[in-house]
Amino acid sequence: MTSRVYRLHSTLELPLEDVYDHFEEPDLPPEIEDVDITRRNNTLILSAVATDGSISKYTPTAQLKASVTENRVYEEEPEPPHAGGGGGQWGALTEEEEEEIESELVEYACFKGDRETVLQNTTLQFPMFEVLCNVAEIAEKGTLTAIVAIDEELQAVRIEDGERTPASINVTEDPAEDRGEDTVDWRDNEFIR
Repeated sequence: MTSRVYRLHSTLELPLEDVYDHFEEPDLPPEIEDVDITRRNNTLILSAVATDGSISKYTPTAQLKASVTENRVYEEEPEPPHAGGGGGQWGALTEEEEEEIESELVEYACFKGDRETVLQNTTLQFPMFEVLCNVAEIAEKGTLTAIVAIDEELQAVRIEDGERTPASINVTEDPAEDRGEDTVDWRDNEFIR
């Protein structure tokens, strides 16, 4: 079976802790024995460890790359002050309403970008794409879209906010062929030098 990833776009975001938890006991494709997780400053790199011992240790295997950001997460949404209700002090807050809402800074792994940004290297690329799909299914928000070939048959993949959704492939003509007579050809324009 030959499988390839042709197009990929990802806007996935999930807590970094969820990524580490997911890879404690992951469900990996048979071609991948393990996934090494490395963090360099604000970059998270997940590298495939090949099951096949004939792949040289010097061959770069596929890896997923995510940026790590901090987001403030609030325990509960603030409630607006109650309007009306007698009394004469407009806009005065009670001590309870002045209390700050509990929050914490949470690190998020953001798998954002196109194929070359998120999924790198060709050895074990498709199995690592399957790993990315598993990550997409636990992501809080974001979308993963891709065009893949499985046994030379093109398929569309779409995972949005952790749910697989139907997807299709649309074939369109090359925009250069569809250019009208009255459009400006920016490449061969005498007024632009």
